Amino acid sequence: MQIHSLGLDDFHEDEYSLIGIHTTLEDFKLAYLLNKNLSTNFRKLKNELTIEIQQVKASFSTFKFENINYDFDWYLIANSTKTENLTTSSQLLLTTETKTFLIPEKKKIDYFIKFSGEIETSFIANIIKKIKSIDQIITTYSIDKNTLKSKDFLIF
Repeated sequence: MQIHSLGLDDFHEDEYSLIGIHTTLEDFKLAYLLNKNLSTNFRKLKNELTIEIQQVKASFSTFKFENINYDFDWYLIANSTKTENLTTSSQLLLTTETKTFLIPEKKKIDYFIKFSGEIETSFIANIIKKIKSIDQIITTYSIDKNTLKSKDFLIF
């Protein structure tokens, strides 16, 4: 009988850093302003981030910037999505909206920027400072991924 044992190296957790952004901007406007102020090139992905929460399939707007100078990618991800539900009641067609959150414990955050790979805290602080200088941004800050219950949704 063959026995296979697992070592600590067998459990690999993706290394990434997160920034939360509070704004009323639509996703494409935010991507444009980030591109303009950070010298990035966020492009909308054809395949949105799709997850299933409580038997409801939700798709979240996602933009990607491949940073060639550094060896990591940036992702701009919407934290919420709205889905319309049609119901019929007494010959009436009713439409209700359901708002689904990617990270439910951070409902007040509108967007996340995910940096895949190991990033220095000084680099993150500099990016946050530049994002805060955008007039349409309410606030932005670094998020400790270890405090998130739903962090598995950000591994892709």
